[in-house]
Amino acid sequence: MGNKLKGAKRQNEAVAASNTKRVKLDNKEPITQESSDSDLSVSENEEEEESPAESSEDDLDDLDDLDDLDKEESSEEDEVVVEGETSTVDPNKKTSKEQHSEQKKLLSDRKLQRKSGAKVQDIKRLWEKLRVNQPAPTKAQRDKLCDEIWELSHDVINDLVLKHDASRVVQTLIKYSSKERRDKIVDALKGSFYQLATSAYGKYLLIKILHYGSKEARAVIVNELHGKLRKLMRHREGAYVVEDLFVLYSTAAQKQQMIREFWGSEYAVFRDSGKGKTVVDIIRESSEKKQLIMQNLYGTIKPSVEKGSTGFQILHAAMKEYVSILVEDIDANDSAIRDFIDLLAEQFAELVHTQEGSEVACYLIALANAKERKGIIKSLKAHRQELIKNEYGNVVLITLFMAVDDTVLTYKSFCSEMFTAEELPPLVQDKFSRRPILYILRGLDGKYFAPNVKQALLKYQDLAYKKTSKKDKEVKRQELFDKSIEPIYKALLDSEEINKLLSVNIGAQFITDLLITPTSNDKVNSQYRPQLLEAVFDKTIKGDVLEDYHLLNKTPFISRSVKALMHGNQFKFSNDVKKLIQLENAVEIPGVGVEFAEKTVDEILNNNQLTNWTRGQPAFVLVSAYEVLQLAKSNKTKTLHQQLKKKQKNMSKEDKGSKILLELI
Repeated sequence: MGNKLKGAKRQNEAVAASNTKRVKLDNKEPITQESSDSDLSVSENEEEEESPAESSEDDLDDLDDLDDLDKEESSEEDEVVVEGETSTVDPNKKTSKEQHSEQKKLLSDRKLQRKSGAKVQDIKRLWEKLRVNQPAPTKAQRDKLCDEIWELSHDVINDLVLKHDASRVVQTLIKYSSKERRDKIVDALKGSFYQLATSAYGKYLLIKILHYGSKEARAVIVNELHGKLRKLMRHREGAYVVEDLFVLYSTAAQKQQMIREFWGSEYAVFRDSGKGKTVVDIIRESSEKKQLIMQNLYGTIKPSVEKGSTGFQILHAAMKEYVSILVEDIDANDSAIRDFIDLLAEQFAELVHTQEGSEVACYLIALANAKERKGIIKSLKAHRQELIKNEYGNVVLITLFMAVDDTVLTYKSFCSEMFTAEELPPLVQDKFSRRPILYILRGLDGKYFAPNVKQALLKYQDLAYKKTSKKDKEVKRQELFDKSIEPIYKALLDSEEINKLLSVNIGAQFITDLLITPTSNDKVNSQYRPQLLEAVFDKTIKGDVLEDYHLLNKTPFISRSVKALMHGNQFKFSNDVKKLIQLENAVEIPGVGVEFAEKTVDEILNNNQLTNWTRGQPAFVLVSAYEVLQLAKSNKTKTLHQQLKKKQKNMSKEDKGSKILLELI
């Protein structure tokens, strides 16, 4: 009987134990200063202009990690008891809330124990008021806050600039302070600029000083960083500082000083060494220096490219120096040329957006062999739109057209998708993107290519033909022209944007030049050109010329386009004799020239519009038509002359166009 009682007792104890569910408390490790600081991202040191609502989420305070943990907690017990069951509480264990309270206190104490800890906390409290922009403090309030912050921080400025939160205080102080105070801050930081440039937080302060500081302050920074630029270019943070310093804040002389540093240690130590000379001048003076400078330049360029800094303009400037040495003797430097092209082939698109990079790209295209050019085309093909629209990139594309013998490859890579109804109209309205298309149509016409651009392109072409290019220059362009002319016409006709293009000066100019460019393509001559001419005629000649919507009234420059269509390739205004002359052996183009002039006169006379065409912009068009018909000895000349005589009373010498008409008749 006693054994049965004992067994029942043990069984009841087991059931009670299994019905009681216990939950372990999370014993979290205290957050150390090192871990909390390392979790902060560099992006927190960007511009500090947030709203008060945003500032509450700002990670400027190390306690934010603890706050996140607080949100996850509720008022919980040490043990959770299931309803109807019993549990025991350990009186010696603390709740999570109590643990976090202790951790916050510990972290706060640690901050205060740092160097200038109490002062930094006071400064940050003032800064929180200064940086608010909703509502923004008044100028008087900002000045007062800046004075208070400066009073507290001027003797501990070096302790602030490298800390992730305190650095932002100094950035704001730079932004809102006077020139005198900014100069004082720069003086206080002398000797620390390299450290700031390589700091994840300090670099933002240095960029703020460059942006808001005086010319003298920038000169101080440039001079202090001199000799360290090559090292900074290899640094993840420092490279961005050097780029901003070179592109945005340096004078021409300072830029030259910075570039000379890449030549070698002699030029890094002695600031004025090589001053006033180009790198080509230096290597011509000494063959020993040539090898040393080439090694130093390549030693700077290669690591920077491998680290993904190919897009930096200062690196492009260094590349330009290197390429200018290679071009001096392309046979002796053949191996170095091949290595350099191989280094940049896959990142060629990173070069074309700057003037220096564009020059480097053009030189390398000219120096490349057929296989290397295919690799370059493959690299640039994916960036076709950005390439053609860029101020410097379009020159690179024209260089490819001039240098690459395989016109089928260049056409398929760049032109086939470009000459579509969607892409072509926007391109021909842009100052830069229209130039490669105009090169295909009309070559290096001085009307579109400035002398310096034309000279540079011819230089690249000559270099290409010294090295690799074999196909005749004009044959190459003609092949591109023959492949392009029909798709260009078709794209414009399919786009239904003729009216929009004619309303834009350079768009109207492009259409005019396209129409007066001769071609042997039968489909263009018999179908596409007449359709495009008819569309232009409808928009520029037909209708009431006095109405505001008419293009001759709406867009005064359109009269130049109409006159150009009347001249065609047969007539030209001579500056020597100051009048229109007929050209000998001119290629006659269907639909333009005399034919277009006769069609215009017929439209005006048949619709009794002559009176309206005898003044303003239309009068100049009528003058051009009369001169063309007269030189061509057209039978329409006499009819027009008689009709103008009848309208003579309606013409006034006060109007320039009417005055010229009166002189003609």
